[in-house]
Amino acid sequence: MTDVLAAAGGIGFGSTETALLWGVVVIALGALVVGWVLRGQVLREPEGTEKMREIATAVQEGSAAYLRRQFRTIAGFAAVLAIALFFLLPAHSAGSGLHSETGIKLGRSVAFVLGAFLSGLTGFTGMWLAVRANVRVANAAREAGYRRALTVAFRAGGVAGMFTVGLGLLGAGLIVLLYQFDAARVLEGLAFGAALIAMFMRVGGGIFTKAADVGADLVGKVEQNIPEDDPRNAATIADNVGDNVGDCAGMAADLFESYQVTLVAAIILGLAATGGSVKGIVFPLLIMAVGVVVAVVGIMAVTPRSDTEHGQKAINRGFLISAVLAAVGVFFVSQFYLKDTKAFWAVLIGIVLAGLIQYLTEYFTSTKRRPVKEIAEASTTGPATVVLSGFATGLESSVYALLLVAGAIIGAFFLGGDELQRQLYYVALVGLGLLSTVGVIVSMDTFGPVSDNAQGIAEMSGDVTGQGEETLKDLDAIGNTTKASTKGVAIATAVIAATALFGAFADEVGTVNFEVPVNFPDVLVGLLLGGSVAFLFSSLAIRAVSRAAGTIVVEVRNQFRNHPGIMDGTEKPDYEAVVDICTRTSLRELVTPGLLAVLAPIMVGFFLKEQALGGFLAGAILTGQLMAVALSNSGGAWDNAKKLIEEGNYGGKGSENHKATVIGDTVGDPFKDTAGPALNPLIKVMNLVALLIVPVVVSFVAKGQDTARVIVGVLAAAILVAAIWYTKSRKPIDLSSESSSAPTPPPAVPAA
Repeated sequence: MTDVLAAAGGIGFGSTETALLWGVVVIALGALVVGWVLRGQVLREPEGTEKMREIATAVQEGSAAYLRRQFRTIAGFAAVLAIALFFLLPAHSAGSGLHSETGIKLGRSVAFVLGAFLSGLTGFTGMWLAVRANVRVANAAREAGYRRALTVAFRAGGVAGMFTVGLGLLGAGLIVLLYQFDAARVLEGLAFGAALIAMFMRVGGGIFTKAADVGADLVGKVEQNIPEDDPRNAATIADNVGDNVGDCAGMAADLFESYQVTLVAAIILGLAATGGSVKGIVFPLLIMAVGVVVAVVGIMAVTPRSDTEHGQKAINRGFLISAVLAAVGVFFVSQFYLKDTKAFWAVLIGIVLAGLIQYLTEYFTSTKRRPVKEIAEASTTGPATVVLSGFATGLESSVYALLLVAGAIIGAFFLGGDELQRQLYYVALVGLGLLSTVGVIVSMDTFGPVSDNAQGIAEMSGDVTGQGEETLKDLDAIGNTTKASTKGVAIATAVIAATALFGAFADEVGTVNFEVPVNFPDVLVGLLLGGSVAFLFSSLAIRAVSRAAGTIVVEVRNQFRNHPGIMDGTEKPDYEAVVDICTRTSLRELVTPGLLAVLAPIMVGFFLKEQALGGFLAGAILTGQLMAVALSNSGGAWDNAKKLIEEGNYGGKGSENHKATVIGDTVGDPFKDTAGPALNPLIKVMNLVALLIVPVVVSFVAKGQDTARVIVGVLAAAILVAAIWYTKSRKPIDLSSESSSAPTPPPAVPAA
């Protein structure tokens, strides 16, 4: 840490701050209690008919089995990094005298494991209830109507939201209580563990869900001309499983790690900006505590006032209420605790940015808006123009999203005046403002796959017809928009957090005025390498989906070809075979993206030194943001253009125009649900790795240990190249000996 942090030397927290921190812990526990109450409310809803329950059970079993295998796969990787954090990287005290270097290093490693565990637990909890809420939402649409169905779906999302903010605030609050002025060092481990697991869950879940989705669409909709969730399609159960392991588990873990990363940056920069004051540590936690309280109000407010009020209006109302209350709460905390009104304005910029990002994303992905209508109209001239129009939409939207984020950063710098430390601190506060409504944002995201699954269960069972069927179609379309808008917020959060971490990185180098001159050849190379990582990472993710989807297509085709009774309902598809293929394929693709995120900054930092590493981070932040928004929004727009035609426009279902948009949707699937959202944790993982290793790099340079430094960089590069070569040379799973060529045993799920 810097000399500023050492200003706290020899002094622990006072009684006021200790009491406030215990209040934060109590609020965090309260969020978990609210989540448990919401869970009970959802589970008390009836599950519907026997067919609906059987289908839901298959989705539950597939989702749980996948996550168990995923956690086992990444446990070894996490264990190695936890040990490396303790033995290889230094962790200096802030000068308080309360903890030794060994104690801080041990705490950081334990916090890394805790962050990984809590991130995984957050994702698992959201998924566990989502796969039980879907059938209840379908039944609510069948028996109780629109208002009840939407309320149940959103309350299910509320459980994920409450556990995200509750576990996030609880972990951070307890570490600050234990480590006090040394907490920032330990929180680095918590944030790193959370970010790493979130990236794995995003990549693995994204490959699973989109492999099944693409395979189901290409064979079912395009080749066999049957509906999306027709029970005769062997990939339907895997598709519904994928919605949960990809969106529910992945997004909850993603926003949990955003919560932690932004908090770490705010505490590090807050200490520097306040001259080592304890308020620099406590104030960010108080902001998040306010966010927890208002999230409860916002979630409860999402109930349509009648069966005729559109669900999007009710959801927007809940978010608006939580945003306004968050602004009021932060004003009082800023005024009476920090006594810094500018801090309030910085947080308010973040709150407003969250709303603007959601509006922008909704504009580019909603069926009610011009961009999606233009993509649907492009279907009249074939799939090529659908793809071109959708990708152009995504590219355009990324520019406007970047301008909004840039405006927020400029606003923070303006508030900070001429003092760079305070400018960077206010950037971190913008990020906290963006996350102050995260409980509602996670609820909005989980609402999407719950509604999607509910429609799938209804269609597969054939037990929801008439008005109930129309209700579920409308909720599914709303869910597509909320998923896209929350991805937009998550991406903006990643950029703000990474920018704040960049300031913390400069602090670790040893000077807040650390410069990254791009006219230096090594810095320019670092900038170029950082900019290229988002492209390579996206390529790995999309190629993995392509390989997996190709295997699914072959499997589903074989089942239709070898079992003609599937189409007339006398034979049942082998759903379990497709679930197994998706699971095996997605899990074997996890290692290389993880190595890329960890080894790329190590390679650049040790080989080209700290200024080039700064350039690397700058390039990664820029291209990561642009790429993530373009991929996510183009995919969301293609998906809703397909749904717009399925509503009866431009020829409706089964028409050539519909098939053209299905192709666009399958192209967009890995864009919006695999590569795009996975770039968020990637950016933060690389920033955290850089933050952790830069003291070692600076030490090597200062001691003239150039040979050792270069060896580390070359070794990291060699491992990374070998991993990429192995991934690219890997062949799809061989189905020649699989059960698809022989009669398949009847699965648990009956045909409708």
